Amino acid sequence: WFYLNFVAEEVENPEKNIPLAICISIVTVTVGYVLTNTAYFAAMTAEEVLASPAVAMTFAEQMMGRFSLAVPILVSLSCFGSMNGGIFAVSRMFYVASCEGHLPEIVSMIHIQKHTPLPAVMVLYPLVIIMLFSSDLYSLLNFLSFVRWLFVGLSVAGLIYLRYKRPEMPRPFKVPLFIPAFFSFTCMFMVFLSLYSDPVNNGIGVAVTLTGIPAYYIFIVWDKKPRWFNNLMAITTRSLQLILKVVHADAKDE
Repeated sequence: WFYLNFVAEEVENPEKNIPLAICISIVTVTVGYVLTNTAYFAAMTAEEVLASPAVAMTFAEQMMGRFSLAVPILVSLSCFGSMNGGIFAVSRMFYVASCEGHLPEIVSMIHIQKHTPLPAVMVLYPLVIIMLFSSDLYSLLNFLSFVRWLFVGLSVAGLIYLRYKRPEMPRPFKVPLFIPAFFSFTCMFMVFLSLYSDPVNNGIGVAVTLTGIPAYYIFIVWDKKPRWFNNLMAITTRSLQLILKVVHADAKDE
C-alpha cells in the first residue's frame, strides 16, 4: 500500500485500483499484525516478550518445535520481498525526478528492450554501499526513518497546498482534506519526537537533507552553466546511453 503510490502512473484504471488496493492491503496487514501479536501474548508472558531478542523465533521454538527453522526463512523471504518492492518503487522516484529536470538526463531513460528505468535503479547501488559502512543498525534505522517520514509528511502537505493552489489539476481520486491533514500532522509529530529522542543522528539527517538546497540551485535553478560543463554532461549522457542501451521513454518505439 505504501509503494503503490510511487508507481501510480503505471497502474491501470487508477481511479478504482489504487484506493481498492490500499484499503485491502491496509486491512490485511492490520489484521495480520493484530493476530500475530495476539498469538505472541497467548503463548508467552510479557516478561518473556521483553527479554527475547527475537520474539518470533522464541514463539516458534515454544509452539512449533523442529519446524521453528521455518521462521527465519520466512523472515528472510519477507525482507527480500520488501527490498524488491523498495527497489521497484524508489527507482521510479528517481526516474520521475529526472523527467522533471531535477536529476541528470540519463536517469530519465529506460532500457530499449526491457522498458525499465535501468539508470534509476543503478543510482540506488552507491547509496546502499554507503549505508553498509554504518556498523550501528539502530542509528541507521533511526536516521532513515527520520528522513523518510519527514519527506512523506511534506509530500502529503504539498498535496493539500495544491488542492487550493491548483484546483483545476486532474485528480483520479480525492479524499476528504482531514485525512491528509491528520496524516501529515502524525508524520511531523513522529519526526519531532525522533529528533527529541536522538538529536545527534537525526541532526545528521537534517544536515544531509539541507545539502539538497545548494545542489538544487546549482544544478537546477542556475541555467547559465559554462559551455564546457554542458558539453561534458552531453558526452557523458551519450556514452552511458550506449553502455546501458537506454533511451527516452517517448523514443523507445522508434
